[in-house]
Amino acid sequence: MKPWTQEDIEIIRQDFPALKQLARGKPLVYLDSGATALKPKVVVDAEVEHLLYGASNVHRGVHFLSEQATRKFEDSREKARAFLNARETSEIIFTSGTTAGINLVAYSFGSLLKAGDEVLISHMEHHSNIVPWQMLCERQVVVLLVAPIDDRGELIMEEFARLIGPKTRLVAITALSNALGTINPLQEIVRLAHAKDVPVLFDAAQAAPHMALDVQALDVDFLTISSHKLFGPTGVGVLYGKRALLERMPPFLGGGDMIRSVSFERTTYAPLPAKFEAGTPNISGVIAFGVALDYINKLGLARIAAYEHELLDYGTKVLSTVPGLTLVGTARHKASILSFTLDNVHPHDIGTMLDQDGIAIRAGHHCAQPVMSRYGVPATARASLAFYNTKAELDLLAQSLRKCVEVFS
Repeated sequence: MKPWTQEDIEIIRQDFPALKQLARGKPLVYLDSGATALKPKVVVDAEVEHLLYGASNVHRGVHFLSEQATRKFEDSREKARAFLNARETSEIIFTSGTTAGINLVAYSFGSLLKAGDEVLISHMEHHSNIVPWQMLCERQVVVLLVAPIDDRGELIMEEFARLIGPKTRLVAITALSNALGTINPLQEIVRLAHAKDVPVLFDAAQAAPHMALDVQALDVDFLTISSHKLFGPTGVGVLYGKRALLERMPPFLGGGDMIRSVSFERTTYAPLPAKFEAGTPNISGVIAFGVALDYINKLGLARIAAYEHELLDYGTKVLSTVPGLTLVGTARHKASILSFTLDNVHPHDIGTMLDQDGIAIRAGHHCAQPVMSRYGVPATARASLAFYNTKAELDLLAQSLRKCVEVFS
């Protein structure tokens, strides 16, 4: 695999119009892709094209526009199936995002649980993989268990394995921590859980843009992703689930398109995937999401991962030269995330000062307050990287951080 040259990166950057603008009068340095990724022009064009020329509903129409929209919509489902290497398109459920996918499983699969059953998560989870399970616990007196992490931000596997007990009914774990950058040992997690007949859900919102996710090779039972992390529109996501599990689960929402027949006496439900896709979906977003997947596949996830690993190593090195800076999350296997604190400077002040230099980062608890508590900090500053970033931008980040140190010293 031939690595990208700087010329290759500059060509890629031309695909992203947002990178051509000024922020506070300075060239934009976008280091917030972990929150939402920038969109290549081909993705925006695909969404606009549908809205202008094909804005028809899917599945239920017999006219030209509806048939065309349905074909493009279902083409995106096939692209998502291929991207995750699911066995069949019926295992691909379109949602509004990762949060919706996790809530679907918590409500629908969760309805099959009984009082005293256990769900196991970890201490590094995003709120979207905490709160739905807490709500399930309130509804059905299910018990939520939390696997600890060490000072590096790595899952303590001995404790994780010990917590999988006879009452454990589901393991729900992030594949890549949004606050720490930790990549979890996915195959080992599945192996340990399946050894005790416990299904596994991976929150792969952060992982999907940075690494290949083969659901068959992983043998994972559920996996959720978001379009907007994958350079596509907001308001679109995918829940992958094994057919046998999805067929056991009751529908999450009721309404149009998820039914086979309706009478006042009885309703029967449509087969997968329609069973979990009530109502009119985000059609233009789903179509554009398919184009985003095409774009990623054209670049190649292996090349993306190799370049981003190079960026991460370089960023770690240059940030280590900033006085008073402490990285939060130093896992041996990590990707794309540089979370840090500066002595005597609140992360919100860091973010505000960097913004004056045109540098966009995220500052706060990153919807991961238990992670902040674990490290004894109220918040961190976070630079999250993508393949359109450069080493020169990381140099600018370090330079701007040194100015923060000078101002607050």
